[in-house]
Amino acid sequence: MRHALGGLCFLGRRCSIRCVFGMCAMLLAIGLCPAAESDSRYRQQMDVVFGEAHGVGLLMDIFTPTGEKNGLAIVDVISGSWSSSRGKLRDHERARMFDIFSAHGYTVFAIRPGSVTKFAVPEMVAHVEQGIQWVKRHAADYEIDPSQLGLVGASAGGHLASLVAVTNGRTTENSPKDDASVKAIGVFFPPTDFLNYGGREIDPKNDPGIGTLLKGLAFPEGIDQLNEEQARERVIAISPARRVTEDAPPFLIFHGTADPLVPIQQSRALLAALEAKGVPAELIVKQLGGHPWPTIHEEVETLAKWFDVQLGATSVAAHPPHKYPSAQ
Repeated sequence: MRHALGGLCFLGRRCSIRCVFGMCAMLLAIGLCPAAESDSRYRQQMDVVFGEAHGVGLLMDIFTPTGEKNGLAIVDVISGSWSSSRGKLRDHERARMFDIFSAHGYTVFAIRPGSVTKFAVPEMVAHVEQGIQWVKRHAADYEIDPSQLGLVGASAGGHLASLVAVTNGRTTENSPKDDASVKAIGVFFPPTDFLNYGGREIDPKNDPGIGTLLKGLAFPEGIDQLNEEQARERVIAISPARRVTEDAPPFLIFHGTADPLVPIQQSRALLAALEAKGVPAELIVKQLGGHPWPTIHEEVETLAKWFDVQLGATSVAAHPPHKYPSAQ
């Protein structure tokens, strides 16, 4: 079986920045899993414009079940290495996310929030928020409940989704219909704390590895003019584990023990922060799992069943599980 991880060369707005930290050359690109042949479980609406930034259209694909719908929706944040090309969306397709969620009756809105070549993390987060707001505004068009949205992301997409969730809080009956809160969130191997990465304290101004990476993510206009405290605050602002409040929605986190790109410590840090605030959260550890692992569709199925409970899905619960072809 062959896996592919995207190479990484971060481009700032004015110049190219090459990551010099060994593994950072491939950091946070979701890998390729065995592809399953389509069985037409969904209809795919491509390149729907949900917003605009700096004259650039922000796009999503919408996956509508061809079978029974449950009246609920999942927002999937498409980003690997903080790049949201169509190739990253195909990675999620290979992980069978759209097949599995559609089989459970969910409509999936796959948001592409832009790439680090053009946008820094705060802008990408704002784009994800715009996407969620778009889904809520168009809920009637797709026959979904805007107050019962699930949110998903993997790797860099998991980072952005987590940051959106903890900063927007949990949807309640009284939540405005134009906010970006969600009911529950599931993420795979997300980076969550850029000040303590893999148990090592990071200096964003002087670290030659993660510090270089952070310049493209948190300091698009440069870092030299900032003092140490100002630089630290910028990094905290993009670290979900350091932004958690008691209003955060329930989390289900997946991480492999053999992940060579994002240390499992990152998911454990997020879990600890959520538990400290009394937020329902669980970390499912995949023994010897990499970034990702060949059978990740099994964890996607686990996530879909968890969403069924969290979001109150009932209409397709009696359907038999879908049989996928064996991995080749």
